[in-house]
Amino acid sequence: MSRPAPVVRSPVTTARGADPVSTTARTRDATLLVAGAAALWGLDGVLRKPLATALDAGTVVLWEHVIALAVLAPGLPAALRAFARCRWRDRLAVVVIGVGASAVATALFTQSFALAARSHDFVTPLVLQKLQPVFAIALAVVLLRERLRPSYAVFVLPALVGAWLLTFADPLDVRVSELQAALLAVGAAVLWAGGTVLGRLVSTALDPREITTLRFGFGLLGAIGVVQATGAAVAPGWGNLPGLVLLALIPGLFALVVYYRALRSTPASRATLAELAFPATAAVVGVLFLHTHLSGTQWLGLAVVAVAVTLLGWHESRRPAAVVPSARESEPVRG
Repeated sequence: MSRPAPVVRSPVTTARGADPVSTTARTRDATLLVAGAAALWGLDGVLRKPLATALDAGTVVLWEHVIALAVLAPGLPAALRAFARCRWRDRLAVVVIGVGASAVATALFTQSFALAARSHDFVTPLVLQKLQPVFAIALAVVLLRERLRPSYAVFVLPALVGAWLLTFADPLDVRVSELQAALLAVGAAVLWAGGTVLGRLVSTALDPREITTLRFGFGLLGAIGVVQATGAAVAPGWGNLPGLVLLALIPGLFALVVYYRALRSTPASRATLAELAFPATAAVVGVLFLHTHLSGTQWLGLAVVAVAVTLLGWHESRRPAAVVPSARESEPVRG
């Protein structure tokens, strides 16, 4: 990504007809890196399943944030200084990312996974994340003034159809066995979609490491609130610590670092489409490791999602690259 490249044109533009970024830094489109990070999130289920059934959702989320923030602690003072220099709008966005998209969304998702374990359907809560593009595109239009190019629909529509096929064993007989689990998963999708859009917004003022550190910092405060509100236990037990460490560091911290680096050169709407790699990977993990069975139409949906995301990245890499802001090109004003 550091090598100069032709400018990739985005399928989304601002009301002024250009990407909502500055013209000083240019980089390759990173849609496939976003998809790679999302695929790591898809591995989450293997680690979360035993934890979700053994611990309260609040306990899992609390320790995910404690462990990740412990690793990021050396960079916390610098991240807080950068946060203090941000405009009030960026500060608010960071807090919402941490409390909403990190703590509350993860708690909702963990609880939906725990409820899904009763019916041994670990795929449905995961693939319901297909709704993220619907929410994120609406939020991107409102918050980032993005306007969709017609070519974007060429990738959006097949991806959404594929995600629908992937969600239900019989796409013409829509039944959600655990309505509560589904609603919790949808709630998580809304918050994660908001995190995608707000992450794009603050990526012009903060570098990826700062965003990640602040996300887990404010997320820890949100997780403490979740524990207090739900009455979840604080201590996880020694036997659960190895799983919590792996969960926090691999599909958690490492995936987020990759994600935020890629997000700096990927418009929010396109990034959210690439994140459909998350439910696709999750479905494969569900079949291979969690003993969930997919129907023929679900396998078809999985293939459609994978092809749509791959072709999106290939298509954008062949177009002039989006002009990307430098996080340090100007000092953020105090808000």
